Amino acid sequence: MVRLDSLTGTNNKIQSQLTERQTEIGKLKGNIRGILKKEKLTEAEKKKAEDLIKELNDKINNLEQEVARLTQENQQLTADKTQLTADKEKLTTDLQTTTTAKQDLEKKVDVASTLNASNISISPIHEKSNGKEKVTTTAKRVNKLVISFDVDNRIAQTGQTDVYVCITGPDGKSISVPALGSGSFTTREDGDRVFTAKVPVDIEAGKKKSVQFAWKQNSDFKIGSYKIEIYHNGFKIGEGTKELKKGGLFS
Repeated sequence: MVRLDSLTGTNNKIQSQLTERQTEIGKLKGNIRGILKKEKLTEAEKKKAEDLIKELNDKINNLEQEVARLTQENQQLTADKTQLTADKEKLTTDLQTTTTAKQDLEKKVDVASTLNASNISISPIHEKSNGKEKVTTTAKRVNKLVISFDVDNRIAQTGQTDVYVCITGPDGKSISVPALGSGSFTTREDGDRVFTAKVPVDIEAGKKKSVQFAWKQNSDFKIGSYKIEIYHNGFKIGEGTKELKKGGLFS
């Protein structure tokens, strides 16, 4: 681009030089006409007129030579400018193509790095005041859901990432308790969704990671089916259900 600007500046300079030469020739012509208008010329005036005519002829000859040279240079400058413009357009196109390809690759890598979830387990737990725990499906005795699963991805980079857990209650509504960390996030396919819990997971490249967390809510667990959906990177990577029952007479 700098060279293109330089060529344009040189071309403008050439035009300025030609205009200056033409102005000089115009002045000489004017001086010669002024002398020759007189009916009688002195020897000195004749001599001056002859000198001016000779100077005029020299300038015209020089101008013709200069025009021929500059015309050739100008043609080369025009060709160079055309080539540089074409080179610039190709470079711009190549850059756009490279940028698009890079963005496409980044998108593919981003999608491919989504974790896979397996071995999903949902355990309704009755936690006693002394800290002892017992698995139970009786709704009125459950005071937490322990959700566990494994995640892995062979190209995911080592580091921490967030997994979103969405729990839907028996009434078909998403369970959300902002005071306990619930919120919303954007999925790739289902728009915005409410999440029940956001679970940070430390990933080690190429290795399977076991994840477990307990959901304790500030209200009783109801009778019916609880649906658990697990999301990562905006995609649903697994789901499971657990039924909580009414329980017997002595439960």
